[in-house]
Amino acid sequence: MHSQRKAELFLVLTTMIAAWGWVFSREAVQGMPIFGFLGSRFLLAAIILLPFCRGKSNKIKLKQLPKILMTGGWMALNLVLWIYAVATTDSLGEGAFIMSLAMLFVPLVAWVILKNRPSRYFWEALPVAILGLACLTLFKAQLEFKASQLWFLGAAIVQAIYFCYTSLYARSVPILPLTTIQLACTGVVGLVLSLFLEQWPSSLALSTVIWFIASVVIATSLRFVLQLLGQKNTTAANAAIIMILEPVMTVFVAAIWYHERMPFIQVVGCILILLALFYYRWRSFNSSR
Repeated sequence: MHSQRKAELFLVLTTMIAAWGWVFSREAVQGMPIFGFLGSRFLLAAIILLPFCRGKSNKIKLKQLPKILMTGGWMALNLVLWIYAVATTDSLGEGAFIMSLAMLFVPLVAWVILKNRPSRYFWEALPVAILGLACLTLFKAQLEFKASQLWFLGAAIVQAIYFCYTSLYARSVPILPLTTIQLACTGVVGLVLSLFLEQWPSSLALSTVIWFIASVVIATSLRFVLQLLGQKNTTAANAAIIMILEPVMTVFVAAIWYHERMPFIQVVGCILILLALFYYRWRSFNSSR
């Protein structure tokens, strides 16, 4: 198989695993503390990746550590907001589409942090995405934000900040140590929050342990490896367009596993967000050729 096609297949598999990762997380937190799950999951994922960080090509300098830890802090905040939203939402598919707005928040955040002015295509796509978000929050003909939607929206904004800082520092830091430290930061923050805010049960059900292991091994470690292999052999623009499939996959997975059904107006909202994301990525890719 051609390396480009292989890369695309890896990225499609990544989106499928990411979609099922929402279910793994939702099921796991039914039987264990929310932040305890988050901390344990990401700390173990960091430990799994640690042996691969050996070698000269993966060395980091001491002066780079504060910047890496800062990106790890943003990642931790992003995932703390996300896992709380996942645990409290009644619609995973809806949450996935709200989270996908992070891609459109990135140019705005980059404008503030990196002084990179957004392109014309961003301003053309933004009103469509905002209209889509409005459709997602329409209940009984009135605009109403649910608490979980606000948590997802906050997570999407923080994810955009995390993405900008990571993109800035990833140019000079090897990707494996960077990711491992970020995962470890998230793990430590999650466990500290759990220590102060949560009460652990005396024992965990076998089903909870299985969902937890699936979250660590499949939805975190395997997903990261496949995404890295995919991004290595394709363009960034192509990878970004394929990764837009994640919320679509999540809707299908939630429909299969939880029998979730969205009202028509919310389906319209999801389609509008998807169109805005696809248009922005497609036009950005064509303009850079």
